[in-house]
Amino acid sequence: MFVERAASGGEPISQERRDAAQTDKRILGHVVRCDGARATISAFADGEEGFVTGHWSVGRMISINLGSTRTVGLVYAISKADLAWNDRGQNPIEVNIELVGEVRDGAEAGAKPVFDRGITTYPHIGAIAHRIRSRDLAAVYDLAGRRAITVGALSQDDSISANIAIDDTLSRHFAVVGTTGVGKSTAVSLLLRKAIASRSDLRVLILDPHNEFAASLRDQCVKVDATTLDLPFWMFKLEEFAEVIFRGREAPPEEIDLLRDLIPVAKNLYRNSGGISYVRRGVDTMTADTPVPYRIADLIKQIDERMGLLESKAERPILKSLRIRIESAAADPRYRFMFNSRLIDDTIHETIGNIFRVPHHGRPVTCFEMAGLPSEVVNSVCSVLARLAFDLALWSEGKLRLLLLCEEAHRYMPADPRLGFEPTRHALSRIAKEGRKYGCYLGVVTQRPGELDPTILSQCSTFFAMRLSNEQDQAIIRSAIADSSASSLAFLSSMGQREAIAFGEGVATTMRLKFEKIDRSLIPGAAKHAMEAPSEDNADVDLAGIVERLRNVPKPQPGMNFSEAVDTARQAGDPDYRKPAILPRSQPDDDFDTRYGLKPATFGFRPQND
Repeated sequence: MFVERAASGGEPISQERRDAAQTDKRILGHVVRCDGARATISAFADGEEGFVTGHWSVGRMISINLGSTRTVGLVYAISKADLAWNDRGQNPIEVNIELVGEVRDGAEAGAKPVFDRGITTYPHIGAIAHRIRSRDLAAVYDLAGRRAITVGALSQDDSISANIAIDDTLSRHFAVVGTTGVGKSTAVSLLLRKAIASRSDLRVLILDPHNEFAASLRDQCVKVDATTLDLPFWMFKLEEFAEVIFRGREAPPEEIDLLRDLIPVAKNLYRNSGGISYVRRGVDTMTADTPVPYRIADLIKQIDERMGLLESKAERPILKSLRIRIESAAADPRYRFMFNSRLIDDTIHETIGNIFRVPHHGRPVTCFEMAGLPSEVVNSVCSVLARLAFDLALWSEGKLRLLLLCEEAHRYMPADPRLGFEPTRHALSRIAKEGRKYGCYLGVVTQRPGELDPTILSQCSTFFAMRLSNEQDQAIIRSAIADSSASSLAFLSSMGQREAIAFGEGVATTMRLKFEKIDRSLIPGAAKHAMEAPSEDNADVDLAGIVERLRNVPKPQPGMNFSEAVDTARQAGDPDYRKPAILPRSQPDDDFDTRYGLKPATFGFRPQND
């Protein structure tokens, strides 16, 4: 034990004992080396009786007593110099620790200990290392009065709650990373429930590519999928609309230029009565990106008129190709959520209110299930939603607090700039960089942080790192940690289920925790896993029903009259029935009539709207 003698040459006086009642059994070892960030402790792996004590283990916090302060260290490596075990005597070991901070007792008697992440007094050679006291361990993770939520318990001591500062976690963005099967989605579900309970003003939009979260948040969320989504095509910007009609392929610049010219004309045709188009320069001028309604029929009409001009002879093949693309997309039943008949009206208030829960009616979460959407439109839809989320928070002047949670974020924010969809990347980057000022927050969930856009990841101030086995992913997370506890990330490849290392603005210091266990029915994807179990029902699969759902087109009744065919087309979301009422059906439309089994005698007028 480190001691010094009194100035008068009297008996040795201990400086490390916290009180007279403390015994030498609390001593684990002595400091034999120290630099600005780490220290080495000399200790024994076994006691004098020859039994292995087990006091030393990687990942545990220990305390070094310096009298008025106690330095806190994290054990990151243990070794025995000769790599041999001695059964006849004690086995000396070296324990390497990383210095985390120091604890001081409160100024008043009985006050709680206070933790400081800085080191004012470094351990001297011979300083005594102890097992850390529970009060000191709790002080290390104390949030100093910040609004906190409890998400689990410390891995080292399950009697101490693991708390995070919810306001800092949300407002400065957060990320949850971990490989498949470690409980990542369960942790996200728990965090969402706790956040909503703590922040009643919070709205949450989950981009859910696996359709998992709605079942786990069923009492707090509204599910939006391909059958219930209403997102009018006229709310898409030009790049987003082009992504849809070109099916994710690179769009020819000539056709994009034509759309840029013709879409504003179609918008003015809808806006002005009688179909008379005029554009006043200045405030009335609209662009292809202005979110006002227009009709696909008017857009196609403008293309046809452009094709009829003598000077347009050279660009007729381009116009014809563009017309075919637009008609094909508008007639595709999978795109019904964009081109449905009721979406021709100005429904922007209803659309935004439903998606972003304004008002929320007790259900502040929207689970946007993307699994049923065509893969080629997912990027553009995510771009629209992310852009609307930022604009909504911006123009609400801080009254609306929105959390956009991106599950499997590496899919639409890839690190490779050649992949993904640039408007989606831009919209999410804007939230990451500027959203906190306006109340728009970003939550990133991914199993491959190495494949995620580093710009997005660098804007996340709080991380929950679960087990990661890939070296590249581990390196990305190590580069993100800012404090002196980088060695704690050495455990990323060996952590257990529901365990995570939390670091950043949302916690007092780097913390290894175990998330609370929640009811199985609240685990995302639990219903799917139940369906994967072997079924005792040996009934044959209804292949005919599956094919009908795959086609997604209702069967018409042969010989129906025109109004019946229009109703059927309306229910199917067929845009062909929305031809302007001023255009008489003096000639048969072979395509429409064939689809709905019309007789030649049923020619008449097609209604414009419902």
